Amino acid sequence: MTDTAKAATGSETREFSAEVGRLLDLVVHSLYSEREIFLRELVANAADATDRRRFEALTDGARALPEDAKIRINPDKDARLLTISDDGTGMTREELVSNLGTIARSGTRAFGKQLQDAKPEDRPNLIGQFGVGFYAAFMVADKVDVVSRRTGSDEAWRWTSDGKGSYTLEPATREKAGTDITLHIKTDADEFLDSWRLQAIIRKWSDHIAWPVSIVRDGKEEAANEGTALWRKPKNEVTEEQLNEFYRHITHNFDTPWDTLHWRAEGTLEFSALLFIPGSRPFEFAEQTRESRVKLHVRRMFITDEADILPPWLRFVQGVVDTEDLPLNVSREMLQATPVLARIRKAVTSKVMGELKTRAKDAEAYATFWENFGPVLKEGMWDDAAHRTEVAGISRFRSSAVEGLTSLDDYISRMKPEQDAIYYLTGDNAETLAASPQIEGFKARGVEVLLLSDPVDSFWPDRLSSYEGKALRNVAQGQNDLEKFGAPEETSAEKADMDTLLPALKTALGDAVSDVRATDRLVNSAMVLTAPEGGPDLQLQKLMQRSGQSLPAVTPVLELNPAHPVVHNLAEKVKAGEPITDLAHILLDVASIQSGEPPKDVNAFSRRLMDYLAGSAPAKDAEPA
Repeated sequence: MTDTAKAATGSETREFSAEVGRLLDLVVHSLYSEREIFLRELVANAADATDRRRFEALTDGARALPEDAKIRINPDKDARLLTISDDGTGMTREELVSNLGTIARSGTRAFGKQLQDAKPEDRPNLIGQFGVGFYAAFMVADKVDVVSRRTGSDEAWRWTSDGKGSYTLEPATREKAGTDITLHIKTDADEFLDSWRLQAIIRKWSDHIAWPVSIVRDGKEEAANEGTALWRKPKNEVTEEQLNEFYRHITHNFDTPWDTLHWRAEGTLEFSALLFIPGSRPFEFAEQTRESRVKLHVRRMFITDEADILPPWLRFVQGVVDTEDLPLNVSREMLQATPVLARIRKAVTSKVMGELKTRAKDAEAYATFWENFGPVLKEGMWDDAAHRTEVAGISRFRSSAVEGLTSLDDYISRMKPEQDAIYYLTGDNAETLAASPQIEGFKARGVEVLLLSDPVDSFWPDRLSSYEGKALRNVAQGQNDLEKFGAPEETSAEKADMDTLLPALKTALGDAVSDVRATDRLVNSAMVLTAPEGGPDLQLQKLMQRSGQSLPAVTPVLELNPAHPVVHNLAEKVKAGEPITDLAHILLDVASIQSGEPPKDVNAFSRRLMDYLAGSAPAKDAEPA
């Protein structure tokens, strides 16, 4: 087109800058994982422009927003057009060029200099007015028209492009200031012409932006977003009913929250937060990933629920964190690893931990929380060195000495004067652990044992190591130190001759055990299996096998109660020169059953047991199974 023609028509075609050309290809083909993101970006830009106009109107009344200011979405299936309109500041011809033709400046950076001295509540929400997010429109459109009229100007301009390297500028008409973005929808994007689909996208991504969003359906405008950011309101202006409704909306739960945390952080770091701890354990909670799903908003706009606002061991907490201060990268799907986000994570984690410490003082209410989420919280003692001791302080456990739950601090307050360790036993069920032979000797001496029945309990004690200067000691692992507590008062039974019996049993059992020894941990039981000193206990080995992982082979230790009649009987048989191989293996298999594991050879165990019950006496020892 000649210069004369341009002057006559006002129309001009320009090439995109090299940066925009590369950006368009990236956006359309690989940047966004969900095409629906385009609508979030365009609604965000519209909200930014409306906020900017509201801010400008503080010093220029002529720029005031209309009373019915909103963002309108109008799908036209017949024409295959989707239009997003706003009542914001609009753009001049030059701003269309600089904001949509290049990415060197976004239009908001220069304007941002005016905001340095503004109060937080007066700052316009400029996520990036017509910044790179605008180009997401080309994921679903093969052509985009932008008609915009700047506040204070009588001129309107049209920007048109197919996203393939160039754009056209020409004069246009628009009755009022603001912007219309019209997308010519691609043939494979029909879903984005359906008003119900568009409403679902708005509810997901933009439900709580500051401005009303409406969708045209059957010729009428219908509200598409809730438009009320409860987390930004003062606590005293939000009712319990509103909180419960929002909780159910954001969590899809039907209960009421066990606890609600609602606060605003101010100072060098500013953000609002509204978090919930559910009142019951979600049905599919065990199948969820370990990542925190707290929703991150920037100036009311949902950005992601994958920002890891809270550590994995607090993933049961749900809600919203909304900040003014967080910079974003080009896609809004991925956040930059900024110091601001790190400080937000630290502050939010600290707030949740402080609340749990306070609520833990109410034992009855805290027990409800613990039954639901205790197993998750305890993961913090395993994988978070910074909070390990803090998590231990608010953790609760079953115990051999008291009903209900107890804390480590309460356990320590009940320790014997000569006791220097916190004793525990791991297994699959607290009731079964309470009757375990492993703790008979401790109970007889009045020494308390914690009964740990969650899978994570097999891991975190090694990481925590000690609490308040008291070592954590697994009673099923290695030699115990019961001798320091003396013998039980009621124990006066004669002990069997172990000097003869133990070598005979080691010979009979061979490689099936790493050792056979006498123990004072047993009172009513004849035998028990333990792990060698320094080796993984039997519960950990079992968990690893269930998960398909393997540990180096560890052969158990068989410990015997010298005062038990069965042990006396075996010792007498050895003295009399009778064979004991079958009886030794029966003893080992029964010990395995007591520990929750089946015999290694069920058929051999059955045969030996039947022979023993039948009173048969083999002429010679059978070969070990």
